[in-house]
Amino acid sequence: MSAFDNLNQHFQKIANFNHLAAICGWDAAAMMPAGGNDSRSKAMAELSVHIHGLKTESQLQDWFDKAESEQLDTNQQSQLREMKRSWQLSNVLPAKLVEAKSLAGSKCEHAWRTQRGENDWEGFVKNWKPVVELSIEEAQIRADILGSTPYDAMLDIYEPGVNQAELTKLFDEVKTWLPDLIDKAIEKQSSQSILLPTGTYSTESQKALGLEVMKLLQFDFNHGRLDESVHPFCGGVPQDVRLTTRYNEQEFVQSLMGIVHETGHARYEQGLPKSITGLPAGEARSMGIHESQSLFFEMQLGRSDEFIAHLSKLANKHFAQHDSKIFEPQNLSRIYTQVKRDFIRVDADELTYPAHVILRYEIERDLINGDINYKDLPEIWDAKMQAYLGLSTSGNFTNGCMQDIHWTDGAFGYFPSYTLALCMPLSSKRVWQKT
Repeated sequence: MSAFDNLNQHFQKIANFNHLAAICGWDAAAMMPAGGNDSRSKAMAELSVHIHGLKTESQLQDWFDKAESEQLDTNQQSQLREMKRSWQLSNVLPAKLVEAKSLAGSKCEHAWRTQRGENDWEGFVKNWKPVVELSIEEAQIRADILGSTPYDAMLDIYEPGVNQAELTKLFDEVKTWLPDLIDKAIEKQSSQSILLPTGTYSTESQKALGLEVMKLLQFDFNHGRLDESVHPFCGGVPQDVRLTTRYNEQEFVQSLMGIVHETGHARYEQGLPKSITGLPAGEARSMGIHESQSLFFEMQLGRSDEFIAHLSKLANKHFAQHDSKIFEPQNLSRIYTQVKRDFIRVDADELTYPAHVILRYEIERDLINGDINYKDLPEIWDAKMQAYLGLSTSGNFTNGCMQDIHWTDGAFGYFPSYTLALCMPLSSKRVWQKT
């Protein structure tokens, strides 16, 4: 057997364990009873350490050296490159750090699901402290190897080749014109009449609508499902994609656009090449690309006239007891394209969304680089929200610095992917409109 074949076989074994980890992670967020978290956290940490061990076996170095001298076609060369990158990302970290971060992240994320609703910053920050400290330790280890800043080292995990100097330049330029554009859009829309959702929209009706929309968007239900969680996400594996959303019975927009967004992620996962499923070359190369597909579904496709026309019929069907004028295409379009300053990133419109991401980028960059203290997060968040969106989150941790799930388990470096992803669907939309 060639060295390349040995590597392929070994990384397929890793993929099988990653499959288990992904489903366990989804279950912890969507299905697991609260009392199961302690034992689940230990099991997940054990699994993380085992996967880390497989990725860092001493034999791999020899296989990589030999495979690089073998006659490989273009696809095999790509597979080798991505396997080596996966190996290098793991090989720099000690197993004890991997285990400690997994345990701390599981504990923090699980507690956050309750603490966020209770506006409990003091309780949250006690669990978050070790996550931040371990993430900074990881970032420094990676930075020492790469010869970069700590934050650049974390960025490299999610957006290979992108650095904070480029991002800061881009985001600083966006900040020069974005506030004025938001003001102009709000002023222009102020003369439009919009019928907003009123009354009660049952969770059952919202889910039924969501499932029909997923079908319309050609989600493969034979290889995936929809559930409910505190924070919407797309998890699982390409052969078994797990989507979640959250429901608010006072309106239906939040849950539906969450479903449309996550279906974009799911369609991307379900469309990955099946011949190399689970192997590094068969995974998303960049989270910016991954998020571009979900944001294309949400911001472009999900707000198009064609989609709104279908949605109008489905909404009337599932919410028949409500005023049908709310679901007329023109009114739905105005609801879905309304620009407004608000607290929640995942519910933001296309114009204010970048401001939410820039805020998070600047905070996590400075936190990982050691320029700010995690204890000061609420005050820093409030100051930036006031500067970028004119809103104060003072004392409102639920809708402020505790609203996102990403930092609870140390996913620092992820947020810039969202703004980069917002740029990519524009070219996709032009192609789609032509065809």
